[in-house]
Amino acid sequence: MTSPSANVTDVVFDFCGVLIDWQTRACLEGRYPQVVVDRICADNDPCGFYDYEDRMDHGEDFEAIYPDVVREQGEEIAEIFRDYIERYGDALPRMIPDMEQLLRDLKAAGYGVWGLTNWSHETFHFAFERFPQLGELLQGTVVSGVEKMHKPNADIYELALSRFNLRPESSVFFDDTAKNVTGAQAVGMHAFRFTNARSGSPRSEIFGHGFLTFSKRTLELTKGADRTHVNRTPIVGLKKFRFDSFTVCNWFS
Repeated sequence: MTSPSANVTDVVFDFCGVLIDWQTRACLEGRYPQVVVDRICADNDPCGFYDYEDRMDHGEDFEAIYPDVVREQGEEIAEIFRDYIERYGDALPRMIPDMEQLLRDLKAAGYGVWGLTNWSHETFHFAFERFPQLGELLQGTVVSGVEKMHKPNADIYELALSRFNLRPESSVFFDDTAKNVTGAQAVGMHAFRFTNARSGSPRSEIFGHGFLTFSKRTLELTKGADRTHVNRTPIVGLKKFRFDSFTVCNWFS
């Protein structure tokens, strides 16, 4: 029986909760009363922060959303939301432990490594500013707020597959949200929910599904595969979307 790893050539990662630790609380604590921070960060989202961010992740601009925040939450909470968006990097305290080395090991083994994230075009630059190694290691990233497409809808996965020249049956996707995993599976990708972000040892989960290996056999298989999309230089055949000091680079499809 053929191992599933024999058919996988590319790994696609969600960002927050998979590659990066995202904590709204980390951005707010110490600047605002603890009772206010606890209310903003409550699971039922009484101040609407997660809902407003989701709208930004869909492609809406902050300035278009802000009047709704004022009307629905009042001036005080609205100003905290503005401060949160302006200092968004503080909500990204670290990369998930071992993920940087895992990306390096996957690339060394011949896999393509890519990003696919629901993230606002106005705040995504913080990810690569805080963690420039991600810009070095990922060979391309599709950002929902740039494309105005959003996981788990099929179009954003299909765009990533087309832009990165991937085949769904030879790609595996990891996301911390179940519905996004289901969305990837619906377009033919192998996909799994990532749940060990805080365990300190995510590698065992990534490899536990049997789709990835660092064996000599993998190196032989990937050397023989069509890897033209992996070997492109990062400045040839690109179109660029510039947001302040950050540029998201995407392959021409």
